[in-house]
Amino acid sequence: MGKNIVWHKGKVNAQNREKLNGHKGACLWFTGLSGSGKSTIANELEAQLNRIGVHTYLMDGDNIRHGLSSDLAFSIEEIQENNRRIGEVARLFVDAGMIIITSFISPFRKDRNKVRSLMPEERFIEIHVDCDIKVCEKRDPKGLYKKARKGLIKNFIGISSPYEPPLKPEILLQNENKDKIKDNVKKVIDYLTSKGII
Repeated sequence: MGKNIVWHKGKVNAQNREKLNGHKGACLWFTGLSGSGKSTIANELEAQLNRIGVHTYLMDGDNIRHGLSSDLAFSIEEIQENNRRIGEVARLFVDAGMIIITSFISPFRKDRNKVRSLMPEERFIEIHVDCDIKVCEKRDPKGLYKKARKGLIKNFIGISSPYEPPLKPEILLQNENKDKIKDNVKKVIDYLTSKGII
C-alpha cells in the first residue's frame, strides 16, 4: 500500500445506515462443495428476506467470475485471490448496513477466517452446506465432477484439491435431501432473528 493512501471516514457510519435500513448489516458466507446446494439455498433465502423488507445482495461464484474476478482462473493462488476480493466487497456491504449473501466453495479455512477478521463482531456468519460428495456428484449440474474424474479439470475441489470444512460454523445445513431447502432457509432466518440482525 502506498504511503500517501489514507482511509477517509465519512459523516455517515454503519449504525446510521442500519437505522435507515431497519436491520443490521451482516455477511452470510455459504461454503460447501460444488453441487451441495449453496446457490439454491442462498437464492431462496434472499427471496424470502426480500419479501420481509430486508436489504440484501447475493454474490454467486459464477456471477463474480464474469466481472470482478474475470481475470482469474482456478489455481489455488487464484482461488485465494478470488476469496480475498469477495471478502473485501462483502465488508463494504456490511458497512452499508446490508445483508450480503455469498455463495462460493471457498475451500480453505484460513481464507474464510481472513474474511471473518474484516467484519465487526458476530457479523460474519459462516454457513456450511454439508452434503456427501457422492450426492454432489450425482447432482453434478454443470458436469464438472465427470470432467474432473477424467482429468480434464485440474485442482478440482473435492477430487484433486482439498476442501476444508468449517470446524465451528455459525450454521450447519445438511442438504443431501432437496426437500430440506425450505427448512434450511428457515434455519438461517431463525438464526438472524435470534441474534437481532433482522
